[in-house]
Amino acid sequence: MFARLASERLRALAEQFPAVTIVGPRQVGKTTLARATFPSHAYVDLESPVTRELFHDDPRFHLELRSSQGIVLDEAQSVPALFPALRGLIDGDRTAAGRFILLGSAQPSLVRQVSESLAGRVAVLELDPLTPREASTGEAPVDWRDLWLRGGFPDALRQPFREWHEQYLRTYVERDLGLLGIEPDPIFARRLLTMLAHQQGGLLNLSDLARALGVSVTKVGRWLDIFESTFLIRRLTPYFRHVGKRLTKAPKVYLRDTGLLHHLLNISESSTLHDHPIRGASFETLVIEDLIRRERLIRPFTQAFFWRTHAGAEIDLLLERGDHRVAVEIKAGHGTSHAARRLADAARDADAGTAWVVDQGEAPESLSASVSRRGFGQSHDWLPDVGGVERASPDNSRKVLLVRGVSG
Repeated sequence: MFARLASERLRALAEQFPAVTIVGPRQVGKTTLARATFPSHAYVDLESPVTRELFHDDPRFHLELRSSQGIVLDEAQSVPALFPALRGLIDGDRTAAGRFILLGSAQPSLVRQVSESLAGRVAVLELDPLTPREASTGEAPVDWRDLWLRGGFPDALRQPFREWHEQYLRTYVERDLGLLGIEPDPIFARRLLTMLAHQQGGLLNLSDLARALGVSVTKVGRWLDIFESTFLIRRLTPYFRHVGKRLTKAPKVYLRDTGLLHHLLNISESSTLHDHPIRGASFETLVIEDLIRRERLIRPFTQAFFWRTHAGAEIDLLLERGDHRVAVEIKAGHGTSHAARRLADAARDADAGTAWVVDQGEAPESLSASVSRRGFGQSHDWLPDVGGVERASPDNSRKVLLVRGVSG
């Protein structure tokens, strides 16, 4: 079993709220995390038809019967009658924190029921696939290069990953979408996901996608909303700040798991990945997802953007922590002093107090008094400014860090 970084955040939320909802894609480890974090809680799998029927017929009775020491309710969205009963029990004793742990894969349905019935009574924690730091733990640690190829789903790391992702994708398009009340369209869903894979990290153009697929813009937009709300894709929105420059306004789109990305592109081996045109966008995805996931656990209210001008100046990831911004540029090759200067200029325009480049170099080194490098392979438990917010010095200078990954 892998040690999950979210466990500390989960415990903290359970000490503050009567209920905590853990959402995330199927097979990401929600049940394992909840049962390991709360071993004394009863566990109820509401996907079981018999159990689901019991809770549907008399939810309050069965909740009271099992929840004296706390209860984990798996696939809670499958029993809508559960939520009014939970509200009544919570309101009967608002001092009992962490009594109810709800798990669900179908985010739209679960979040809607939580917001309608349990507003102010429940916290929501999103659990993502494994980060490189998490994958390096447990009885069979996984190197980050292997995680990059296979993706972060625990089971995909334990077996032939392409077979696993194929079955996962089939279940998603043929079963899970139907549970959300969406009419399944497996052929279209796969075609759209494959097209997104070929354009990984590119600017979203709904019209181009619709024209290539021979469907309406509305249909493409609706399916992208579905993919996003079920954790398959991330739309990274552009950061706007009035700097007298023409800025890109379209979002960038990423398949969030690199294993699924590689499966859709028929990439089975690391050697194929390293020679493939998608390598740069794939490495960019790996780094962006790793930073956002770990950042969100430490600073839950950080907002993630990208920044690009029509003239070509770009920041791949801009983390906004209140009034402080941190800029990240990601290179699958080697960062250079020229790249550092370009990033420093872009960071100044975006008012980012710190900035760095993530690339695939080797040993850490100092390029100049203001430019440093740090190996990505040694940075999986590191985030900038963990000890406090780094601010620009009185002369408005900014430190630029080039974070380098070990090449595979």
